[in-house]
Amino acid sequence: MHTEAGVFGRSHELSRRGHEQVVFCEDDKTGLKAIIAIHSTVLGPALGGTRMYPYASESQALDDVLRLSWGMTYKSAAAGVDLGGGKAVIIGDPAHDKSEELFASYARFVETLGGRYITAGDVGTNTDDLDAIGRYTSHVTGRSAVAGGSGDSAGLTALGVFNAMRAGAESVWGTASLAGRTVGVEGVGKVGRQLIALLLADGAEVCATDVNEAALQRVSQETPGVRLLGSVATAPVDVYAPCALGGTLTAASAEAIEAKLVCGAANNQLANPAVEQALTERGITWVPDFVANAGGLIQVAGELKGADRATVEGDVRGIFDRCRDIITAAKAEGIGTGAAANRFAERRLDAIPRSI
Repeated sequence: MHTEAGVFGRSHELSRRGHEQVVFCEDDKTGLKAIIAIHSTVLGPALGGTRMYPYASESQALDDVLRLSWGMTYKSAAAGVDLGGGKAVIIGDPAHDKSEELFASYARFVETLGGRYITAGDVGTNTDDLDAIGRYTSHVTGRSAVAGGSGDSAGLTALGVFNAMRAGAESVWGTASLAGRTVGVEGVGKVGRQLIALLLADGAEVCATDVNEAALQRVSQETPGVRLLGSVATAPVDVYAPCALGGTLTAASAEAIEAKLVCGAANNQLANPAVEQALTERGITWVPDFVANAGGLIQVAGELKGADRATVEGDVRGIFDRCRDIITAAKAEGIGTGAAANRFAERRLDAIPRSI
């Protein structure tokens, strides 16, 4: 993105649908610096996690929150839930900068939005943090079971990605199974580890990588059959599963990827829209991230409605059918899967008159 552009310019670089509201939150007493971005409330209150990350600059943090909140609008629309799209980022190191006071201050800013934004977990935040936030605002979901929530969403996020990958495998190889396929998982945090377990149970061979050596060692101890590599993006694998931060699919990596299927949990996997065309031209099927990784969203949406676990799991498994429909539509219309997924979401958004 062009970092010299202002807030409005950056928003419209993403799509014709600009952000409704961007809130900059600062508290000198606690050191809080956060940005809350509400992209759309057309389908309902804007829901999206709070990411805590040591951004190199405030400009980088703004770029991230704008992209992530825009993605949440499309994720919610495609997932069929009655929620809009939002996201928040806290600038800080989650290993050192967390405190009850910081989250209390942040929660009070969330509260001032009057329910237009509902927060949840994301990179750098967990159920303990959400429980802390929930002590100061009711506009939070994904809290621990002890605090009345549905707990960590990593398991259902992984289940959704697994089912999206099955749909992709069916399209590429004619069978909705990963048995005998080699899957390279990039990022072995909470979601990546649980995805690995599902893949192994399905008979896949798995190799993995992560910038965090401790996370890799944990995988090695828990699942010794997993091969650890320095990189999986260009390794000789059948499926590349990006499950860390976004932007790993670049023009260069699109030319070097050996996988025939790309499907993972990371948000904003494409460095820019042109990358999808490069993948398509090489015969590589990309399952759009905002459809594949919607399991966590479906879980917290179910928590807000009071749905039982079995119902929520059934909805998450429905990601298989949604991905199958999108891949089929892309082939029929001669467009990329990303464009097909966007059309799928936009039909829902456009069916409702926009008002603020």
